[in-house]
Amino acid sequence: HHGCVPSKTLIKSARVYHQMRTAERWGLPQHAPAPVDFRAVAEHIRAVQERIQPHDSPERFRSLGAEVAFGEASFVDEHTIRIHSSTERRLVSARQFVIATGSSPALPPIPGLAEADVLTNLQIFTLERLPSSMVVLGGGPIAMEMAQAFQRLGTQVTVVQRSGQILSREDKDMADLVQEAMEREGVRFLLDTTIREVRTIPNSGVEVDVVTRNGMDTTVTAERVLVAMGRTPNVASLHLSQAGVHHSPKGIAVDARMRTNRTHIFACGDVTGQYQFTHAAGYEGGIVIANAVFGLPRKADYTWLPWVTYTDPELASIGLNEQAALLKGIAHTVHVERFSGNDRALAEGEAEGCLKMVLDAKKRILGVQIAGPHAGELINEWVAVLGGGVRLSTLAGAVHPYPTLGEISKRAAGSLVGERLFSDGVRRILRLVYGYRGTGS
Repeated sequence: HHGCVPSKTLIKSARVYHQMRTAERWGLPQHAPAPVDFRAVAEHIRAVQERIQPHDSPERFRSLGAEVAFGEASFVDEHTIRIHSSTERRLVSARQFVIATGSSPALPPIPGLAEADVLTNLQIFTLERLPSSMVVLGGGPIAMEMAQAFQRLGTQVTVVQRSGQILSREDKDMADLVQEAMEREGVRFLLDTTIREVRTIPNSGVEVDVVTRNGMDTTVTAERVLVAMGRTPNVASLHLSQAGVHHSPKGIAVDARMRTNRTHIFACGDVTGQYQFTHAAGYEGGIVIANAVFGLPRKADYTWLPWVTYTDPELASIGLNEQAALLKGIAHTVHVERFSGNDRALAEGEAEGCLKMVLDAKKRILGVQIAGPHAGELINEWVAVLGGGVRLSTLAGAVHPYPTLGEISKRAAGSLVGERLFSDGVRRILRLVYGYRGTGS
């Protein structure tokens, strides 16, 4: 409703419009399309949501035998909740509970921000018209996806980020590939900054006062401000203290079996503050079902949890990247395969970016990052390889159709296998073997 589905639909609309405006890249006539009517884009988003809605509807869950009630829930004690709505107020008791209330966009305590008519992911997809300019506060995945999408649709976007790089969870060289692509499209970046104040200018927009780390003051003026500076767990109305459930501003604390300190009360998804992805929430829901319903002591393992930032180029990751390996004190090396060596990427005019493998001292894969075309699809092969314990030699020997982007994974695996095959140690063994057979070195 407010996340993956509308954002990816908007991103697709923006990508198509961008391709229309840059058709000469593919040898097609230059064409200047009409300006974007954002109401039509918003209607397209709603149409996609309506097609998916039956899967998530109360009717579907009721048909499966579940009772669905709407209202504000709060704990009375560790085995009872109160449901309160405009139509009813009642108590519900249960042997076990699952808290999956999600998260909301955080509004940091920046002077003037609360008084400004800011946008978050709750409002951005239903705008009545396209803003002429926008300041995006934040440098995470949501911020970058929306910054690029609105820039492509015709909004002049400026990104203001606290740290010295965007997508700070990613390795800088990979994040820089995304930033450089966005800069070529016209997105402006102010990194390594502190936001001093946000001022509302009547009938004009907003001004954002920023100071850089070297002390330079800058004021950015825009029609609208999008705030994407983290998430807050939705726990305020739950009265968790009534049930004795431990939590912090980051979320509800859980163990590997998704249990809170009250072991009959589980929590999963964004409300735990751990891995705020829809697919992580789905995985954690399975862990809860195994423990709460079937009594199986299944534990969550995030070793090979993938994630994707849906910019262009996309940036997908699984396992440890370089900065994570450094934080863990793991000695590592890096192997890189570039899309410039992939024929399909060249044919589609998307040859920038690379696949990067982080390897331990024994050349075992710690993680894979892909910055390039359809990286979110390409990472799926590595989900199967790493999660399923598939040998790199198996991947290297597998037949991939030509020409496909997926060949980059086969080539990366083949390069590593080749390095092992022709290592100095193997060469010495071959010399000994052939020398013993009297064939020389």
